[in-house]
Amino acid sequence: MNSNFPVPAQYVRRNAPVANFIGRTMMRLSGWRLVGELPDLPKIVIAVAPHTSNWDFVIGVMTLFTLDINLNFIGKHTLFRGWFGRWLRSLGGVPADRTKAHGLVGEVIDAFNTNDRMILALSPEGTRTLSKGFKTGFLHIARGANVPIVLAYFDFPNRTVGFGPVFTPTGDVERDMKTILNFYRPIRGRYVKQWQKD
Repeated sequence: MNSNFPVPAQYVRRNAPVANFIGRTMMRLSGWRLVGELPDLPKIVIAVAPHTSNWDFVIGVMTLFTLDINLNFIGKHTLFRGWFGRWLRSLGGVPADRTKAHGLVGEVIDAFNTNDRMILALSPEGTRTLSKGFKTGFLHIARGANVPIVLAYFDFPNRTVGFGPVFTPTGDVERDMKTILNFYRPIRGRYVKQWQKD
């Protein structure tokens, strides 16, 4: 694990030393490390892909604790129940029911517009199944809030959590999606997704 991974000074810190110690220890013992860099920007959307396993959540929590930064993340609403749901909310989790038509995209855009600093992490696929690609919500959020997207990934063969290039949506959803999918296509999660075989 890269103990010197840089975190921009303007990021709001969690100031949770116990969680930070746990995250760093888990990273070291499991052999995972952080690569790339986070942009020195007050507002970003972090897209994490490919999403193939429940282990992605464990690695995501390790990363959050290690970075010790405040961020929000969108998760399946069925996870936000009981004590586990309360814990997820304490970490910055926001439940999303993808089976219903609602204004989640608009709500997130409003949140970006009313906050001076905000980091949102999400899975563009929204599911672990072998789907054909990404949903477009994350592009609409970034475009509507006028914030860039950091293309992040969990590379299982190399045990790296990567923060890749910063992507600014053009408004051409089809072209943007093609560019983003081409970036992620060679990256291997725990399992290979269907869209990586096409």
